[in-house]
Amino acid sequence: MTQLPSAPPFDRTDRFLCYYINATSQLQMAQSTNLPNWRFEHLIFPGQRLLFEAPPDALLEIHIHRAAATSLLAQISCLQLRVYEKIAASADRTPVTERL
Repeated sequence: MTQLPSAPPFDRTDRFLCYYINATSQLQMAQSTNLPNWRFEHLIFPGQRLLFEAPPDALLEIHIHRAAATSLLAQISCLQLRVYEKIAASADRTPVTERL
């Protein structure tokens, strides 16, 4: 699945890069539906890493699929998943990304 904007997308300057990893052994569904002009859904396999752009007010809901039912595992502010760029101390100034 991919990012599904339901209305004209937010200005690119209003979004930032986010990182999430499915550290469980179960299939997860990540979705954000709390903003009227932005919708995001993505299926995440065990161990899979997910990079996505999100507006500052977005909340990411993580659902676990079990047999015939789905349950909410977590609700995370995308601000907590934000990826920051840190400049390396080496002479070549190669960017290194890390999640704070």
